[in-house]
Amino acid sequence: MSSGGLELPPGDSGHEGGPADAAGGAAGGGPAGVPAGAVSLAPSAAGDVRTGAELDWGADAWSEVRTRAQRAGRAYIWLNLVEQRLRAVVGAVLRPIYQPAHGQDDWVVAAAGPAGQEWVQRAVAVREVSRRKGYLLDPADDNVLSFLTLPQLRELMVQHWPCFEPYFDDRREIELALDELEVTRNVVSRNRALSRAVLEQAERASARLLEVLGGGAGSPAADRLPIDAVEDLVGDRYADVISVHPDRVRLQRQLPAEDLFGGARRLDAIGIGLNLLVQNFSGRRLVRLTEAGCRVRLLFLNPASSAVKRRERELGLRKGELSRSVEMNILHVRRVRAGLKDPSRFDIHVFDETPRFTAYLVEGESSGIAVVQSYLRRARGMEAPVLVLRGGGRGGAKDADHGLFPTYREEFESVWEDSRPVS
Repeated sequence: MSSGGLELPPGDSGHEGGPADAAGGAAGGGPAGVPAGAVSLAPSAAGDVRTGAELDWGADAWSEVRTRAQRAGRAYIWLNLVEQRLRAVVGAVLRPIYQPAHGQDDWVVAAAGPAGQEWVQRAVAVREVSRRKGYLLDPADDNVLSFLTLPQLRELMVQHWPCFEPYFDDRREIELALDELEVTRNVVSRNRALSRAVLEQAERASARLLEVLGGGAGSPAADRLPIDAVEDLVGDRYADVISVHPDRVRLQRQLPAEDLFGGARRLDAIGIGLNLLVQNFSGRRLVRLTEAGCRVRLLFLNPASSAVKRRERELGLRKGELSRSVEMNILHVRRVRAGLKDPSRFDIHVFDETPRFTAYLVEGESSGIAVVQSYLRRARGMEAPVLVLRGGGRGGAKDADHGLFPTYREEFESVWEDSRPVS
């Protein structure tokens, strides 16, 4: 997706928001000689003004529309989650205060008070219309609170902040996050173009707001790749694949080595030279990671095996070039292991089989991530496509029945059993 905003293919340039000076026309978008505010029926110089001419969209126009819809849909999911969470919070705090005196249906009206009389009465009217037309499919939504919008829920929270203060520390943080979301909400509700920058801002604000309103359920920032709203809804369509990158460079822009390996409690890696780990995660950092309790097992391709020579021929490398590179990486991790107080937690093995893939299986306390690449005949590791998988942590793998994470875990264990340790 492009970083700029995307607009639908334009209609006539006289619409609101069109260019002030159309090509070949006078100021205001009209042709030369036509009075301001008049509509010209004369054909343009290009001779292509005909009824329905702009009904035909090309591939670029459809691509822009799909991108626009995808962004709006993603933003809507975040906004929906925030609105439902805020509605639950408002109900949990204010209902016990107002419902005993005003009843099941009128406590929201009472809580809104004179300042909110207009918008709360509008919500009551919408609820009645929904009842008559059969729009209330879930009985749980048959209440006034379910018909309040995000700004109205915010107003209730601000008006009654002393009631919410015991539960939330920073009122200013909540208001700032809701201010950021209001821009996105305005764009999405009117089906306007949503730029990638605004979408990302809305996602950050939503995640922060859900964290604040979560009542101490834990910080999403504690996970290296927190589950976002879209993944949570459509993740089953793609098993446990959470992202795909055309090469390792693009992967590292989104998921740097520090974010990938930094919080690991168990790290298993298999490949030819394991450059993603060895060349992007310092030995000193690897020592600290292991000393903090991480269990490390590294599987290199034997630099003296015939498989290395075949790989050199595939890539067009000079004889011995790849094997020396693998040897250097093995020497590096051996030095790391030698500096550990407990070297038994850091194992280095080599295997002699034909390398089929490289995989980094990283598991933390509660979540796991795997970075997997297949070996292509004419592409080095930096150039090969990358899959990022979400797996379980120490508590068990997610989507174990149909996910890819346990498949690569099983493959790693199989090769490990047939490998040889490096002294």
